[in-house]
Amino acid sequence: MSLNYIRNFYEGCLRPPTVIGQFHTLFFGSVRMFFLGVLGFAVYGNEALHFSCDPDRRELNLFCYNQFRPITPQVFWALQLVTVLVPGAVFHLYAACKNIDQEEILERPIYTVFYIISVLLRIILEIIAFWLQSHLFGFQVHSLYTCDASSLEKAFNVTKCMVPEHFEKTIFLSAMYTFTVITILLCIAEILEILFRRLGYLNNQ
Repeated sequence: MSLNYIRNFYEGCLRPPTVIGQFHTLFFGSVRMFFLGVLGFAVYGNEALHFSCDPDRRELNLFCYNQFRPITPQVFWALQLVTVLVPGAVFHLYAACKNIDQEEILERPIYTVFYIISVLLRIILEIIAFWLQSHLFGFQVHSLYTCDASSLEKAFNVTKCMVPEHFEKTIFLSAMYTFTVITILLCIAEILEILFRRLGYLNNQ
């Protein structure tokens, strides 16, 4: 792959053919990633260290924390961001290899259809991520977590664990749900913009 292809791919990812798509890239690339990278680490960075159960024993704390967090939120949201980027990246890679200009995407029906499919896939992936997040983390983080530690040691049975900074985590969780909803709405708005612009091209012909 030549440097020209790489440059076209880079420009396509940064400057999609629609105005809303460009805003989505700005929102996705700056606000959402900054929020997750900086604030996410501040809120969740030392959660495992401060997660404590009764009795406060290291093996019990680790066992219950793994039960409380099957996957850490930072890893889940990072995977979500990468996964949602894939459809658009694949399309722009295809466009770069075919040497397709961004303006040409909305002018030729076949390219427009492929681009809309990539946006629809982003919507589907965001909805799946929203559903998974609700099942993994819920919508609120409580201060106490009830852990079934009987499989670790029968003497423990059911124990209570303290969740550190639960209120901050609830706020952060709500913000990540909000980002997902905003991204879905931007994708829907981008499809509508594409359809209106296609109608404009057809009327001008």
